Amino acid sequence: MMWEIYPPYVLRSLYFTRLQIGSPPKDYHVQVDTGSDLLWVNCIECENCPKESDLGIPLRLYDPKDSSTAKKVGCDDDFCKSTFTGPSDECKAGMLCAYGVKYGDGSSTTGYFVNDNVQIAQVSGNRQTTPMSGNVILGCGAKQSGQLGSSDQALDGILGFGQSNTSMISQLSSAKKVRKMFSHCLDGRGGGGIFAIGEVVQPKIKTTPLIDDQTHYNIELKSIDVNGEDIKLPTSILDFIKKQAVVVDSGTTLAYFPDEVYNQLMEKIMAAQPGKKPHVVEKMFKCYQYSGNIDDGFPVVNLHFANSLSLKVLPHQYFFQVEDDEWCIGFQNSNLKEKTGKELTLLGDIILSDKLVTYDMEKKVIGWTDYDCSSSIKVKDEESGNVYEVGAQDISSSHYRCNSRMVLWLLFFLVAACLIN
Repeated sequence: MMWEIYPPYVLRSLYFTRLQIGSPPKDYHVQVDTGSDLLWVNCIECENCPKESDLGIPLRLYDPKDSSTAKKVGCDDDFCKSTFTGPSDECKAGMLCAYGVKYGDGSSTTGYFVNDNVQIAQVSGNRQTTPMSGNVILGCGAKQSGQLGSSDQALDGILGFGQSNTSMISQLSSAKKVRKMFSHCLDGRGGGGIFAIGEVVQPKIKTTPLIDDQTHYNIELKSIDVNGEDIKLPTSILDFIKKQAVVVDSGTTLAYFPDEVYNQLMEKIMAAQPGKKPHVVEKMFKCYQYSGNIDDGFPVVNLHFANSLSLKVLPHQYFFQVEDDEWCIGFQNSNLKEKTGKELTLLGDIILSDKLVTYDMEKKVIGWTDYDCSSSIKVKDEESGNVYEVGAQDISSSHYRCNSRMVLWLLFFLVAACLIN
């Protein structure tokens, strides 16, 4: 069995889209996650799969027998041989190629691999597409545990956009259907956004190098300041982030920092309101009663990366609103350990929202720019060389303010090939 383990996240801020799988194609709602690799959906024989979702969306169990193009992947398949990590006697000819993914919150999914059509559509004009299809090896989820078995924010599966050869984008890229690059723009205020595979030509985006030989999207953090006042990064942390760096992960809700960095950040943020004492919510979040514009009452946090790329985080982006006048800080002490025992720095979507973020695995860079994610971007069609407009349009969204969870639809485009929404 191929097992993958991913960093934990606490609050679930789900960005999800609808794609179609099988012949005839059927709709599945999946979370978009740049911190993991596999595309998997709940299968017909699934144990402990949710039967309904409090998101108000219909759930569907994938049945390979209902698809004329589905083919189960065996242990003797080249894909399985390249991904299987267990003892050789656990996966032999005649057996199905099994997978297992364990997420940091303790939930897990196990099942087997299936090769099937994913219904896709090529961008053919400004805000126009034409249908096409591509074969993808995906996980057929036979057993779920933890949060993945709950109806709380339940979806049909997860669409991983990691760098490994098992991810959907890597498979489509190997088949010469798409470029190995993608961008997302998450609208933190209105909900929704854009997720485009391919080259974005407008707006222009400045980038920073990805760290080599890392599982996730890791980049080098140079410094942090709060309203221009630097955070002191200890030498041990500086040495570590130069080698292992900062993980950028849309599947994580909050932002996590090593203890010494987190304490300084909180001290400087709270110093902006010396007359107000924060209270604690859910035993972990420092929160304020604040009735004014949150951006007027608290400082801007700037993170500076290699190649002079900066990430400006406004107060309304690192705070989340619990009630009308109650705001909580979305920074946490990481307590996330890398294999070396060092604490990780993990940037989740709370500070990636309202930015167009580009991941370019061909050039091995990542970059971003502040952007109105309710507007549109321009993308390049690789076949014709034409540039087309892709818009966010009006997409359903659900906000859970009582426990600071957000569930947002993404408009999901593939440039040169794009998934039907």
